[in-house]
Amino acid sequence: MRARGIGPWVQLLAAVVLGAAVVIGTVVTANAVDYIKTFNTSLLTVTGQAQMLVTSDQVKWTGDFFVNAQPEALQAGYTQMSKDQAAVQAFLQSRGVAAADITISPVTMSQIYVDCAQNPSACGKFNIAGYHLDQAVTVRSGDVQGVTRIAQDVTPLVSEGVAFSTQSMEYYYTKLDTLRGKLTAEATAEAQSRAQQIAAATGRKVGQLVSVQTQPLQLTPVNSSQVSNNGQYDTTTIQKQLTAIVQAQFRLPQ
Repeated sequence: MRARGIGPWVQLLAAVVLGAAVVIGTVVTANAVDYIKTFNTSLLTVTGQAQMLVTSDQVKWTGDFFVNAQPEALQAGYTQMSKDQAAVQAFLQSRGVAAADITISPVTMSQIYVDCAQNPSACGKFNIAGYHLDQAVTVRSGDVQGVTRIAQDVTPLVSEGVAFSTQSMEYYYTKLDTLRGKLTAEATAEAQSRAQQIAAATGRKVGQLVSVQTQPLQLTPVNSSQVSNNGQYDTTTIQKQLTAIVQAQFRLPQ
């Protein structure tokens, strides 16, 4: 009698379990289909780069010369600056620098003050020990090697009594735009090659190129690994390394 009474409950429980199994099976199947669909349209993002060496085609050489004048000899100081300017101009032109490539700024003057703590007896009403007169000289030229050689030996100027010194040498490459397209194409091809290698390792093939994002060109010293999202522009070296970097997305078809 007890066995017959349990029969309907067992049947009901079996029906519930079977129904749940069908629901669970449906969810798993649906998830599997969703995953496969996602896999069919999945994207592979790869970074590629291309490099080449370039030689600077413009140089900017900045130097200056100065005279220190006593308070009572300021006019004589300006006269000496005028002579030194003529000597600098003649020196540069005698070495082949065109006059149009030379810019000499006006004289700037600053006061030299007495150090009263070290020399109290020299302190007066204004505590001025003298004046510092200075002029900047800038040479801009396409003769990169020639100007560099001149800057490396200014001994003749010093021998004439001119207090000349180099402040900076800046080297530029002006043809980046002519190389941008070529390097970007090479970087994209490199990205595609890397994508194919990655896909092949998983038994897949690379499909259509979806998008390409380019970074600003990186102009750096040779063998430098420096990279910036805003790009790099080195001015310290004549020989430079130009790098194009792209981020490419490819489809991975089933």
